[in-house]
Amino acid sequence: MSDPGFVRPAQRWLRGLAVGVAGTCAVAKAPLAVPATDVDPSTCLIESPGWELVRAQCGGCHSYGLITNQRGDRETWLAIIRWMQETQNFWDLGVDAESAILDYLAENYPPPREFRRAPIPVELMPPPAHP
Repeated sequence: MSDPGFVRPAQRWLRGLAVGVAGTCAVAKAPLAVPATDVDPSTCLIESPGWELVRAQCGGCHSYGLITNQRGDRETWLAIIRWMQETQNFWDLGVDAESAILDYLAENYPPPREFRRAPIPVELMPPPAHP
């Protein structure tokens, strides 16, 4: 077509991909998160006290996007850690490391003002991967 405003589906897909790649860490600076001046480009974690501990302890098992897309208060994050320990073979972090991780997560990835739906209760989470 000769219409300069026409965008072929493949071009639309490539533009979307480019926007997605360019905005990969944008979630970390979204209004839901505490404003941060620095975001680690390789993990998209907000760089504040405790972020390196989260990087070291959490990134070995799952993507950092799983962390940055979650929101919760200290109790919610603790429930997530306990669920991983009880069902996913997640190791004991020790009191000091666990406290620092919980402080970091609750401060930088707090619950939003409103949920689209209520969070899934722990008792309704999927069964362990290994019986």
